[in-house]
Amino acid sequence: MGKSNVIELEGRVGSIDPLTELLRSGARQLLQQAIEAEVLELLATHSDRLLEDGRAGVVRNGHLPEREIQTGIGPVTVQVPKVRAKTGKPITFRSALVPPYVRKTQSLEAALPWLYLKGVSTGEMGAALEVLVGPESRGLSASTVSRLKRAWAEEYQAWREEPLSKDRWVYVWADGV
Repeated sequence: MGKSNVIELEGRVGSIDPLTELLRSGARQLLQQAIEAEVLELLATHSDRLLEDGRAGVVRNGHLPEREIQTGIGPVTVQVPKVRAKTGKPITFRSALVPPYVRKTQSLEAALPWLYLKGVSTGEMGAALEVLVGPESRGLSASTVSRLKRAWAEEYQAWREEPLSKDRWVYVWADGV
């Protein structure tokens, strides 16, 4: 009875299908191109700031460290460029697509309350997100859901205590008699 007919497939656990990998790489390229367009637009708006010798006063200055953003197709790495002003008046580049400290997309952020409301418990959230996003669903754990639940409770309490008289409300009364 010690004989087993189960065959272990090595290296298959962490593998991703080629289509998902293609989508991730395409998303990374598109995101990087969009961020580059934002930087070029910023540099164009400050092209009138010149140094005394005629060189540009606002220039690119490397990149911030590469970071991962959790998306619906898994993590997508992005590298945001830095900008430096040589004219003395500081300037900072902030991408509208990838603001500082953003680690997951808004659609993925919206999925967390939906999963919770559908009955996925806090402890099972990591496993559910691993199925939806993939094994790289870091940062979306039970502690994240607990923190979000506390924030939702605070928002709900603030909403309940807000006076209704500050807004104008329209209502319709329908009588079925």
